[in-house]
Amino acid sequence: MEVLFLFVPLSMLVVAGLVWAAFWAIRNNQYEDLEGPAHRILMDDDDPKIPTNQATEEADEPDAEGAGRTRQETAGKSPRSGEE
Repeated sequence: MEVLFLFVPLSMLVVAGLVWAAFWAIRNNQYEDLEGPAHRILMDDDDPKIPTNQATEEADEPDAEGAGRTRQETAGKSPRSGEE
């Protein structure tokens, strides 16, 4: 029973700290934009793995092995298979 003399004031201090933290967050605009970070994670515009138009234009140009074939014509053929 004597432990209540310790835990009741201690729990009141914890609750006061949580209330202070909540008001601090509200005053410092921590809850201003709730949807922005959720949308920002889906919009990954700076991904270097995304091909550019320049890369696809260069791939469509004929090379020495292709001899005039486009990328679509050689898509299923391996250069080592010997098929021509």
